[in-house]
Amino acid sequence: MSVLVTGGAGYIGSHMVLALLDAGEQVCVLDNLSTGHRWAVADGATLIVGDVGDQQLVGQTIRDHNVEAIIHFAGSIVVSQSVDDPLAYHHNNTVKTHALIEAAHKGGIKQFIFSSSAAVYGMPEHNPVFEDAPLNPISPYGSSKMMSEIMLKEMALAHEFPYVALRYFNVAGADPDGRAGESRHNVTHLIEVAAQVAHGQRSCFKLFGTDYQTPDGTCVRDYIHVSDLANAHLSALAHLRARGNSAVMNCGYGKGYSVKEVIDAFQEAVGIKFRVETAPRRAGDPDSLVAGVKLIGSKLNWQPRHDDLNTMVREAYNWEKRLMDKGFRT
Repeated sequence: MSVLVTGGAGYIGSHMVLALLDAGEQVCVLDNLSTGHRWAVADGATLIVGDVGDQQLVGQTIRDHNVEAIIHFAGSIVVSQSVDDPLAYHHNNTVKTHALIEAAHKGGIKQFIFSSSAAVYGMPEHNPVFEDAPLNPISPYGSSKMMSEIMLKEMALAHEFPYVALRYFNVAGADPDGRAGESRHNVTHLIEVAAQVAHGQRSCFKLFGTDYQTPDGTCVRDYIHVSDLANAHLSALAHLRARGNSAVMNCGYGKGYSVKEVIDAFQEAVGIKFRVETAPRRAGDPDSLVAGVKLIGSKLNWQPRHDDLNTMVREAYNWEKRLMDKGFRT
């Protein structure tokens, strides 16, 4: 039996593959390599180059590799891009997820884990925000994730299709052993962008918006280490294998840092000062998003192991240096 990881050549997916292999699982990856990389898929996993929306390919993969569980990461993730091109995001994130769910159901999959997002909450009235808060996404990206959650909920009610949807907050850091990290050419995650600025890959750090309703005027976010996030998926898989009920849970640490605080922490941790340039707000960015995390701790018995901002920024900085040394960054 094996686990199928969609988007397993990308940032979070590649860490998931490592976590599964480290746990002794058989792993196959389905990725169209539009933003991921062949070399990011760890040795020991089987890479199938293709699209999650290709139901024939998904069905054949389930049969050929004796797949019992699917962990679904594949999709588009840039909030501002979704505002500019909503139909593309709904096609890639919603329509293709629909196709994948249908193929998974036809293939007899009973364990499905979905990569959702805190973007489903939009601009919550209270922080930390818990899973029972109203869903009111303010971007097509958030809407696409919400719609996928709805499909999973209704499938589970109509059929035997247990699932866990994990609502990520801001993912950061890199594999502590240096095996994986954020490798897209056009990174958008704040800490990875700061790493590129510190290494001279960008001329300055653009700070989008200084007039938010927060203590220092910049957005506040809950940053979770990518390896802790991968381990949360392992816990979700164990929960479903033990015939646990379908569930939707936040993934974060329950505390937030402002953009200014992250920039200061980054510069102090790596000992490099860089130019910061203010810019207008980006569409679709809420003032503050901090996770309520009681449910994941109690239901999955998940506990973070890498809850340290300084560690996350140093790992991102070191990973960017590794990419430069390999000639992947110029």
